Amino acid sequence: MNRTPFKRAALAAACVSGLAAFAPQAFAQTTFDVIGPHEYELPVGFKPFNVFVQYGYVQDNKRVYDDKGDKVDGSGAQTIVGLSKYVRFWSPESHPEIGLAYEVIVPEISVRDGRNATQSSGIGDPLTGFAVWYKPTAGSTLGFQSFVQIPAGSTAVSDKNWKNLSSFLWDVRLPADFGWTADAGYVWQGKRSDGLHPGNSFHTNQRLGWRANSLLEPFVALDYENAQSRGDIKSSRVTDLGAGVMFHTFDNQSISLRYAASVNGRNHSANNSINLKYAYVW
Repeated sequence: MNRTPFKRAALAAACVSGLAAFAPQAFAQTTFDVIGPHEYELPVGFKPFNVFVQYGYVQDNKRVYDDKGDKVDGSGAQTIVGLSKYVRFWSPESHPEIGLAYEVIVPEISVRDGRNATQSSGIGDPLTGFAVWYKPTAGSTLGFQSFVQIPAGSTAVSDKNWKNLSSFLWDVRLPADFGWTADAGYVWQGKRSDGLHPGNSFHTNQRLGWRANSLLEPFVALDYENAQSRGDIKSSRVTDLGAGVMFHTFDNQSISLRYAASVNGRNHSANNSINLKYAYVW
């Protein structure tokens, strides 16, 4: 079997999951907003292989949305996050028409407050889980993924509660070298060790890319999240738009860059971030 086409597909789709909420809801980025073009263009009927992905982003928390949906001054802190991920891909011999993946994600987090000259850093709450998918047509993918986030990170940056992140995922290859990849899902949150119990939330992440040539693929992004109120924690929502480019550097490597900003929201940080993704397949 020629593994190169499968490597290319898996490389583009190297992140089967994305970013959870690593901070209190008012200051967190949108769930799974790290995904890129081809994220869910996944193969079936292949031999097992491995993927390593390193994500990173820098977010300036200069502005937030208040309860009325107006932008007001935020904390001014700068958040720097890295996500190191290992994924094992395989297709069962008994059912080669489906694909499976199991992954582990370890966040690295630093929050710098220039106004108070303070910094909180450490390993964030790790995530682990699975994904399953099939291909309704040769040019489409449909699947489901579910992950558990474990409150085992450093005290300074842990959310201090259990989470389950489950979502449907899909990818459609379109005419004229366009492609649409997206997900829609739900985040369940347990009670934190300090007694707070954040509300559950719905999110969706949409990417539309155009393969300009063998190297470059510009794309646009839409991310949306809506969290329920619970107790003293108010409901929140945010809509982000973004634009970026994916560099198809080698058969087994790729790099994606994206800028994202919020266009409306309520009780949520206003996204203003630079995002990076590097993926390696072997």
